Amino acid sequence: MTARPISETVASLMPRAKTELAELVAFRSVADPAQFPRSECEAAAGWVADALRAEDFQDVALLDTPDGTQSVYGFFPGPAGAPTVLLYAHYDVQPPLDESAWLSPPFELTERDGRWFGRGAADCKGGFIMHLLALRALKANGGVPVSVKVIAEGSEEQGTGGLERYAEAHPDLLAADTIVIGDTGNFRVGLPTVTATLRGMTMLRVQLDTLEGNLHSGQFGGAAPDALAAMIQLLASLRAEDGTTTVDGLATDAKWDGLHYPEGEFRTDAKVLDGVGLIGTGTVADRIWARPAVTVIGIDCPPVVGATPSLQASARAQISLRVPPGQDAAEATKLLTAHLESHAPWGARVSVEQVGQGQPFRADVTSPAYTSMAEAMRLAYPGEEMQASGMGGSIPLCNTLAALYPQAEILLIGLSEPEAQIHAVNESVSPEELERLSVTEALFLRNYAESKKG
Repeated sequence: MTARPISETVASLMPRAKTELAELVAFRSVADPAQFPRSECEAAAGWVADALRAEDFQDVALLDTPDGTQSVYGFFPGPAGAPTVLLYAHYDVQPPLDESAWLSPPFELTERDGRWFGRGAADCKGGFIMHLLALRALKANGGVPVSVKVIAEGSEEQGTGGLERYAEAHPDLLAADTIVIGDTGNFRVGLPTVTATLRGMTMLRVQLDTLEGNLHSGQFGGAAPDALAAMIQLLASLRAEDGTTTVDGLATDAKWDGLHYPEGEFRTDAKVLDGVGLIGTGTVADRIWARPAVTVIGIDCPPVVGATPSLQASARAQISLRVPPGQDAAEATKLLTAHLESHAPWGARVSVEQVGQGQPFRADVTSPAYTSMAEAMRLAYPGEEMQASGMGGSIPLCNTLAALYPQAEILLIGLSEPEAQIHAVNESVSPEELERLSVTEALFLRNYAESKKG
């Protein structure tokens, strides 16, 4: 098999892909109405639905999911008897954080230094464009050889589980022989990679209350319990001195058996400042793919500007705990909750609210579909062989799909390589990676269809 006709078609489609990605990035589709209007997500969902209709998808629908967001579904019928492949992406994005720190507007796709910058360019609006490119290339070169279902989620970044609950209530909707999750990424640019494992997650909000109201720090400081100081002490209990996560009862000594991640490369990818050490013990791969990791992602406290000399009566924080394969996210949630309740100092009143949860995932990279993917990657990336890595992030839907469709093979690819800086300022996508992975996906669909004929 040759990749040339497919690759030439995808290359010719890249200017259109850039235009479409710019249109999709322009929607401020953060699935949190407290930050951005719900209408932004609705408009993005409408754009995705229109794109599917333009490609002759049938049964295109905006699915109202239980968390108040919309997922977009469409079905493209293949030849009689052909297998069905589900292609996944999500159109919701992380908030842009400090927009002033972006070198170009976060919701305006901007080309710079050979990359396309914008929130969602890689994670995961680019993933949806990747699916479109692959299908268009096949349609121009003999037709799509499989039946295709596309699902574009509207709240993946919030972790609120809307699509998971919807799929459980409508189990036939997303049924497929193979599922391609377009929301991970290569280990680095130019190295074709499938993701073998995902860490799960749990998200908690904890509030401490110590006083009936704020107090003057000069009149009462030194004896009255300050809730913010209590929170600082509580959060410090979640890490050992070397930075290792320390949640009572949670194992932190697992080993990663697979692709090595050199520490020097990780420091460069993570942009660690000179002289600042990494945290934790074990190899980098152990720490980011095989072990739990706690992160304080937000604290409600007075800002420095306008601060008054006061003791705080209440303090609140949001905590993310990444849960590796082999551990249960629900059990991790219980352990983290118990830890927070037992380590609050000075008898501070503790309340814990669960915000989101998703189980870790492990793919079977020895399954037949991975053989088809390996051959596709070999052709799309000449001179390179498919690699398998872990990913520290979470895609809760994977376990829902695995439970609903135990016979389906699940593959994870995508555009979120280290240079993409997903979830950070100045997120970007490599157009070369978008092109090569679109070729990869098209070749995979063709390979997979041929393998099923035998």
